[in-house]
Amino acid sequence: MSSVDFYLDHRNNSPVSDFLDKNKEVKVKALIIIKNIIEFGLSTAIPHIKKLSGLPLWEIRILGKSNARILYVHKVKNQIILLHAFKKKTNKTPTKETNIALNRLKDIT
Repeated sequence: MSSVDFYLDHRNNSPVSDFLDKNKEVKVKALIIIKNIIEFGLSTAIPHIKKLSGLPLWEIRILGKSNARILYVHKVKNQIILLHAFKKKTNKTPTKETNIALNRLKDIT
């Protein structure tokens, strides 16, 4: 069993939650994956998660009409913090997107 938390900025806003609210199709798929992670752990989400090479980040891969990614970090024990979400338009994860997640990671460490 894992705990999944949303990154909160200094105003207590969650950029990932805001992204999901604006993208309903992505939200439905993401919440199913997140629910499975909470109930059964990361191993059940293996087809939907991937480690970003050279970074302390992982991504939840949401595929379909609108491809999207949620970048997260796996902290102590089974705590997962969702840092950043974006629509994926290229094969490689853009550096701009990973930098946003890394800056948010610095905010919480």
